[in-house]
Amino acid sequence: MTQMALHTERLTKYYGDFLALHNLTLAVEPGEIYGFLGPNGAGKTTAIRTLMDEIRPSSGSATMLGLDTHRDSLAIRSFLGYLPADLALYPRLTGTQTLAFFAHLRGGVDQEYLQELTERFQAPLAKRVGEMSTGNRQKIGILQAFMNRPRLLIMDEPSAGLDPLMQRELQDLMREVAGAGTAIFLSSHTLSEVQRVADRVGIIRRGELVAEEAVATLNHGGIRQVDLVLTAVVSPDVFTDLPGVSNLQVNQTRVHLTFSGTMDELLAAVAPYAGIVDITTHEPDLEQIFLTYYAEPVLEA
Repeated sequence: MTQMALHTERLTKYYGDFLALHNLTLAVEPGEIYGFLGPNGAGKTTAIRTLMDEIRPSSGSATMLGLDTHRDSLAIRSFLGYLPADLALYPRLTGTQTLAFFAHLRGGVDQEYLQELTERFQAPLAKRVGEMSTGNRQKIGILQAFMNRPRLLIMDEPSAGLDPLMQRELQDLMREVAGAGTAIFLSSHTLSEVQRVADRVGIIRRGELVAEEAVATLNHGGIRQVDLVLTAVVSPDVFTDLPGVSNLQVNQTRVHLTFSGTMDELLAAVAPYAGIVDITTHEPDLEQIFLTYYAEPVLEA
């Protein structure tokens, strides 16, 4: 049986009386890119900080390549790459000095590989970090995360501040290292990025994992966008009362919605009020699927 690169079992975190993370159970295999999705306040950063042993869970457990994330946290650092969303670097150090510092913490890295990464991302290492743009500071964060050839990468919003060309370069690099066996746990608001690179996604809502599927399965999972042209104006209540409807837009006799039920159910709901002049359906992308799970308001933490 393949040893999981990352495994959590009923991971739970309370902040006082506030439940930030509830029974998070998931597993990521070597060579897999796992997209971890949710808006601010959903529990993504709490989950990552718990995995990184920056905070302790209230209950539950987590392992990386079979090692406990708390008890074996120092040993884990030898094969882990990490890029936090709130990357903090020493502003007076140059890029070169910053990477040398991180390399020393890891006991040394392959300098040829680091040079290759530097050239790929066009990182201005001679400049002081405090004088760099947001995008160039992010490049330094990417280099330090990848330069030790980690067996597991945990990245929180890795594309933040990068221009489209560098975003695509990062996506190419993620696919390359995953192809070589590195597992990647990717938390991102950039759903198009997740759709391009991830093998599976987990959607977290109010601290709970509400969906977990292969990207291909989500794209063909019965959720579809529907455009209707009706013979008469119909009250929006006809659609909102139907289970599986979200993202509803009604403009006179034209109706657009996302629907997870059967077409028979939708047509039967409309039939007593109007005829159908035209109907068009197509599969949604990952962003539209994501919005389906967040059709109801979500309280920000």
